[in-house]
Amino acid sequence: MTPEAIERGYNNRQAVPDFQQWFDRWARESADVRAAWHPQLDVRFGPGPKETLDLFLPRGAVHGTLLFLHGGYWRSLDKADHSFVAPAYLQHGYAVAVANYDLAPAVSIAAIVDEARRALAWVWRHGPAAGASTECVAVAGHSAGGHLAAMLMATDWSGYDVPVRPLHGALTLSGVHDLRPLVQASMNADLKLDDAAAAAVSPALLAPRVDAPLVVAAGADETSEFLRQTELLADAWGAGTRPSPIRTLVVPRRHHFNVLNEFATAGTPLADAALALLGDRRPRSVK
Repeated sequence: MTPEAIERGYNNRQAVPDFQQWFDRWARESADVRAAWHPQLDVRFGPGPKETLDLFLPRGAVHGTLLFLHGGYWRSLDKADHSFVAPAYLQHGYAVAVANYDLAPAVSIAAIVDEARRALAWVWRHGPAAGASTECVAVAGHSAGGHLAAMLMATDWSGYDVPVRPLHGALTLSGVHDLRPLVQASMNADLKLDDAAAAAVSPALLAPRVDAPLVVAAGADETSEFLRQTELLADAWGAGTRPSPIRTLVVPRRHHFNVLNEFATAGTPLADAALALLGDRRPRSVK
């Protein structure tokens, strides 16, 4: 691909000119959610300046925990913009930990991956004392967060003082799973990737280490490169001997930004797919 084609394929703000209205909506709705649910804010899980999470707890019994990792191409946005994802899962009895991480260019993507690992380790080591539950733990992430969610599935957890299978499932939404094209993108001024560094943090080039169900999702109206990246991970990991299922989910009439609102809306196929990873304790009618 030419640098121009890569720029068209990965510049989501150019592809969705009204992107700012979505960021503004997320911020407004997130402030409302924090006011309504009173989460534990800025809980520290690691030494980096932004290694904190907001922990939302359901009002009844807690059946498990969803770790959510935000997007922003590893260089922008904040957990405070993403509290709005929590209620769709809180109402079904799951705690939601919305995590921050330090941003490029201050840190590398490899360092951000390590921070995401520490966030998941916190859920296991300290989540129950804070009111969360490790009965069932899943991770979901959007855009850069989708990449991070996949990297958690590609992690050898034997040295982290957590179960070797710390995830019961993962959902990567609009993720980049082979970072090598970004070496030629304008954003690489901040990411500072070369081919070797990009390959080292590309989950599609790594073997999955956690045997758990995976949902690989995107909006149908995303760029052709994001749709290709979605299929790429499903094909790469589905070609092995991994027994757990991989599901590809393409959401009709949704682009890179409003597809996250589908994830945050109870009753949508995307939210249902995430709940299924957590065990989905919703009552079912008997026919």
